[in-house]
Amino acid sequence: MANDASTVFDLVILGGGSGGYAAALRGAQLGLDVALIEKDKVGGTCLHKGCIPTKALLHAGEIADQARESEQFGVKATFEGIDVPAVQKYKDDVISGLYKGLQGLIASRKVTYIEGEGRLSSPTSVDVNGQRIQGRHILLATGSVPKSLPGLEIDGNRIISSDHALVLDRVPESAIILGGGVIGVEFASAWKSFGSDVTIIEGMKHLVPVEDENSSKLLERAFRKRGIKFNLGTFFQKAEYTQNGVKVTLADGKEFEAEVLLVAVGRGPVSQGLGYEEAGVAMDRGYVLVDEYMRTNVPTISAVGDLVPTLQLAHVGFAEGILVAERLAGLNAVPVDYDGVPRVTYCHPEVASVGITEAKAKEIYGADKVVALKYNLAGNGKSKILKTAGEIKLVQVKDGAVVGVHMVGDRMGEQVGEAQLIYNWEALPAEVAQLIHAHPTQNEALGEAHLALAGKPLHAHD
Repeated sequence: MANDASTVFDLVILGGGSGGYAAALRGAQLGLDVALIEKDKVGGTCLHKGCIPTKALLHAGEIADQARESEQFGVKATFEGIDVPAVQKYKDDVISGLYKGLQGLIASRKVTYIEGEGRLSSPTSVDVNGQRIQGRHILLATGSVPKSLPGLEIDGNRIISSDHALVLDRVPESAIILGGGVIGVEFASAWKSFGSDVTIIEGMKHLVPVEDENSSKLLERAFRKRGIKFNLGTFFQKAEYTQNGVKVTLADGKEFEAEVLLVAVGRGPVSQGLGYEEAGVAMDRGYVLVDEYMRTNVPTISAVGDLVPTLQLAHVGFAEGILVAERLAGLNAVPVDYDGVPRVTYCHPEVASVGITEAKAKEIYGADKVVALKYNLAGNGKSKILKTAGEIKLVQVKDGAVVGVHMVGDRMGEQVGEAQLIYNWEALPAEVAQLIHAHPTQNEALGEAHLALAGKPLHAHD
């Protein structure tokens, strides 16, 4: 192994996804000498196999729905079908433009970019392409891959992961989606818009089970209305091939058949065989364990992103990567408040939230100390114009701050920015009620909800 001891970087980053490249860009900006090692393409899962491509597919699906439903707005249009190669080109063009921009950013910040499969060789070095790259500090950011279940083999043909679903050359006539979390409901939404017959299998008692129960119920109601089928509360038992597709059997004996089975049961960390244990890094079930400053138990090693057991969101990776870079540069880095991170599921309708659920608030503060208010989008002019239904639910500590904002409806993801300010700045309902929200906007619904919670409702019943 060639060892160029004359070059010792301030920071060597293993993995160029959201967490890794954010640390590289911020570190270089702060004057650190940074090396970024990536075996595939900078941008990682989010840009190439996650956030960006799925949202492109969902937007194409939204256009299809609008074409089908245009007459309700007085517009005569004809929907002729989905041109899958054209949809894929649209999606790939979006990715390509962002990828080129990111490559330009990396180069402009003078980050040393090394393409190759790296492996941690000591607490201060990474081996890649036959060379040993030395660093005063190492950041592990190797991300995640789609998970499966014991005995369920993903073949890439009839039983597929989200990676395969993103490059599918056709719209499946029918699909079973195993998992009703974010990935599952987003693909269910897109495929239904494209014309597929979709059934979701979720072992927990609700879709998007980590969200407030009210949001889950609203999404379930909307999915029923759209004709998306789902089976809740019973776990998967087995899958087997049929003549034309796949048959799934649940623990209660219920059976479902479809052309494809999408396994969407979450993502697991990429950490096997990368030298982490040998370097003494503490781990649990494949995840690298860190403290609130993203430090591992090895003083020269930090870890961020999907590799650590925090929220698997690109923007969390960004924040964690920036935190590490700022800490190493000597700045007063502030730990991430994970409850204060905005969360969005981009199905139709969208589910957006920040803060804690009503159930969690009652656990923490006591049931008698928690106030919840629901504002129906039926009272919001812009939502009426868009013909979207849903609610904004606020969770407040009695006579205190708003600790949870939970929203369901089209474009609610665009409202979560103000919601995170309300939560993170510990705003009182009366303080938000004083702010003037533009009319007619969906953002106004957030203001109206706070007016109601402050005891002075306008376009809402007392």
